[in-house]
Amino acid sequence: MFGGLALWQPSGLYLWLKAFHLIAVISWMAGMLYLPRLFVYHCEAAPGSAQSETFKVMERRLLRFIINPAMVVTWALGLWLAWDGGWWTSGWFHAKFALVIALSAVHGMFSGYVRAFAEDRNRHSARFFRIMNEVPTVLMVIIVILVIVKPF
Repeated sequence: MFGGLALWQPSGLYLWLKAFHLIAVISWMAGMLYLPRLFVYHCEAAPGSAQSETFKVMERRLLRFIINPAMVVTWALGLWLAWDGGWWTSGWFHAKFALVIALSAVHGMFSGYVRAFAEDRNRHSARFFRIMNEVPTVLMVIIVILVIVKPF
């Protein structure tokens, strides 16, 4: 027994996987909120400068070691939880699923920006990245409301 639940019991497994899903979501969002801030500062660094090279390393490591794995775990556990919980037919889940796809698309865009900065070919301004920094926040707020409130 662990916390009153045996790991092999379905309810225990569901709760443990839900906890790890939430940890992965928090990790994914932390990276998705920090990466565009790095882009803002990277825009202000001269290409080829020591500062620019430092930002390249920070962006690549953040993406490779935190954001990408956290997204994969979020998706894997989220799909399992949706299947096990029988949420596939719920309206709120359909909306949430669409927004998580949108968040994943933003993740893909951010990955592209990391590659562009790595090749010193960024075409966007610091203002653009300040605005992009808000996109994951808005998506996250709506997703959390859908999951907690289940309005439809």
